[in-house]
Amino acid sequence: MLDDRQRRKFESEIMPLMSEAYNLARWLVKNDHDAEDVVQEAYLRAFRFFAGRRTDNARSWLLRIVRNTSYDLTNRRKNNSVDANLDSVASTLTDPDQPDPAKALQQQSEQAMVREAIAALAPEHREVIVLRELQDMSYREIAEVVGVPIGTVMSRLSRAREHLATLLLSKRAEGDV
Repeated sequence: MLDDRQRRKFESEIMPLMSEAYNLARWLVKNDHDAEDVVQEAYLRAFRFFAGRRTDNARSWLLRIVRNTSYDLTNRRKNNSVDANLDSVASTLTDPDQPDPAKALQQQSEQAMVREAIAALAPEHREVIVLRELQDMSYREIAEVVGVPIGTVMSRLSRAREHLATLLLSKRAEGDV
């Protein structure tokens, strides 16, 4: 159990990271309800093990717990198909101040296509894209979260970007956007 000083440190270092934790969980488990469950479980684990953590980087430490908890859930539900409903990932994508509805619709369509392409990536590629491009983490931080060397992060990120570009070009060629 945490003493008062540790509890305050947990609240000041870990609690502000909840939206980042949810964002990562959401991309890994692919639905809102499961992401909420993952974050709740991850925060319970983080609270339980906070005093014994071996790193000063709270962000990487917590996101690694979120990642592991996400994969634990996915593995437990492997026989059940997880719905890839990404429509609720973002709130409205159109800018209400944007004067051209056609342009807004085009932008919304392109963003949906990118979300679908990211969701189609292999999990090890999807997680590095999300951590780098959406969470703006450094290669070193991603390596800590994922538990692989920095070189592996760099190669996974490179492959993920190549695969993402291929998927997007293919979608465009099909005339989806």
